[in-house]
Amino acid sequence: MLLLAAAGLVAFVLLLYMVSPLISPKPLALPGAHVVVTGGSSGIGKCIAIECYKQGAFITLVARNEDKLLQAKKEIEKYSINDKQVVLCISVDVSQDYNQVENVIKQAQEKLGPVDMLVNCAGTSKSGKFEELEVSSFEKLMSINYLGSVYPSRAVITTMKERRVGRIVFVSSQAGQLGLFGFTAYSSSKFAIRGLAEALQMEVKPYNVYVTVAYPPDTDTPGLAEENKTKPLETRLISETTAVCKPEQVAKQIVKDAIQGNFNSSIGSDGYMLSSLTCGMAPVTSITEGLQQVVTMGLFRTIALFYLGSFDNIIRRCMVQKRKPEVGDKTA
Repeated sequence: MLLLAAAGLVAFVLLLYMVSPLISPKPLALPGAHVVVTGGSSGIGKCIAIECYKQGAFITLVARNEDKLLQAKKEIEKYSINDKQVVLCISVDVSQDYNQVENVIKQAQEKLGPVDMLVNCAGTSKSGKFEELEVSSFEKLMSINYLGSVYPSRAVITTMKERRVGRIVFVSSQAGQLGLFGFTAYSSSKFAIRGLAEALQMEVKPYNVYVTVAYPPDTDTPGLAEENKTKPLETRLISETTAVCKPEQVAKQIVKDAIQGNFNSSIGSDGYMLSSLTCGMAPVTSITEGLQQVVTMGLFRTIALFYLGSFDNIIRRCMVQKRKPEVGDKTA
């Protein structure tokens, strides 16, 4: 009887694997496609632009710093695979004025055609204890990280729905899946992106437009270097429990998932576990993805409890270390 049940389970899983491709989105062809990357002058954004360019896409880079944009353009153009490819640079702050963002997207579409893929990679970080962070830091991060993704997406979505083709990528963070010490401002802005993405995916899926949310871990970028200058000790020690990824590795995975129309994009085994743990009511791209989440949930939750315990221990040790000088001062 047990053998029969096992055989039935294997047959069921095989059937799911066979049926799954039939309901998955058709992959987006990048050769000749118009890809817009915000925050594309450095870090993950620039690497995503390079990865798409290598596959034959036309690129529009959007960022604030014009000098960095031109430098990135020269670097990306080295990877062209044909003479027709173009890299267009537009200097604008995507978080300030929607009308301005809409206008620059129109300009890009007039030159390179309708946007096939939008990658929202513009973002910034600020860490610190909740009561020590300026209120303006919460406003700034929500403006750049959240509204800086809303405005470009709003500017391209109508055309994508009309054409019944498109991909929208939101680059969140593992801190957008798990709230961490020191990231009360940053995590909340990245969590907001997921809510936007889930609701938007439900609206646009009938039009063959697919949304991808990427949750990269700490990545070796100029942004991380800047963040580390002011990162609290507790936050730094917790971050050091996982390895720092290369932006090229992250970019390759994000582009692959976006092409396939996968809602979730994670990097490495830790990323896979965290995405399965936090899937909740998130969309799935295939039956097999949903099945994997169901099967692994219990095991991953057990592992996660050990991680959370270790984070709590880190915070307690830091508190003890900080109290020692105070005790010494009182006894002196």
